[in-house]
Amino acid sequence: MRRQLFAVAALSAAVALGTAASAVAAVPVWQETGTAYVDSLSGSQGLAARTDGSLLHRGLASIPLDLRIKGWNHVGDPDIARGYVFDAYQGADDATSKMFAVTTPAGKRYEYVHRLDAGEKVNNSFAAVSPDAQWLVSGEWGDQNRLQVFPAPLLNPATPATGGALAQAPQITLDKPVRDIQGCDFVTDTRLLCASDDGSKSLFPEDRPLLQVDLDHKLDGGPVTGHVASLFALPQRSVCSGTFEAEGVDYDAARGVLRAEVVPPSVCKVTTTVYSYRLQ
Repeated sequence: MRRQLFAVAALSAAVALGTAASAVAAVPVWQETGTAYVDSLSGSQGLAARTDGSLLHRGLASIPLDLRIKGWNHVGDPDIARGYVFDAYQGADDATSKMFAVTTPAGKRYEYVHRLDAGEKVNNSFAAVSPDAQWLVSGEWGDQNRLQVFPAPLLNPATPATGGALAQAPQITLDKPVRDIQGCDFVTDTRLLCASDDGSKSLFPEDRPLLQVDLDHKLDGGPVTGHVASLFALPQRSVCSGTFEAEGVDYDAARGVLRAEVVPPSVCKVTTTVYSYRLQ
């Protein structure tokens, strides 16, 4: 009996070890492949790859004058889906709404305004469109246990055809808290990569980590759980010393290229560094 128990225990340990090894092996390894630079005034907030491989950048100077006059003084990390450009806008700290602007391939822009729900923060840090172009994911600042989900303006038939009010859909509930998410992008139907500007190392071991969020299932208009893992610390390299800022992130699915932006400190912040990665 003792030998049988020992055999069962050994088998259980082997299975557990194999499971753990499989889990570790399942974590993708991204290898840094290059760096580029963009003017921070027009490109420090985020970026998105077009179908031809060129990059769309967003920064303070990207905000159109008519939107600035309306009070939209901050633009977040953008996304592009089926040729449509999605921008996330926010206003003053006391604002009661946030806005997503969608620009069609023909250049026509439509504005979708979301009135803040109870407890919702004013921040509108990024826009990330699901691969099926039906759902828009965004996020708030500070410590969060969720990512927000909206029907994708214009592309989801549940939204008005020419702009208007945008209601929130059931959220992505995260199994671990995250902090100061600046940008996210879909890698697959059920996986997002997100850039965190958290330098405290209190939630994850890495300083300003790139996070992976795996969904229980693809977005379908119902609630979903997201499982959070930290992949690596975003680079902080500069001739200037001080506090860096992690910003937007983009995954170019057609070319398998991941890009993440980091703004250097001090006088070096006039130029934002864009780091490129590929899966090993």
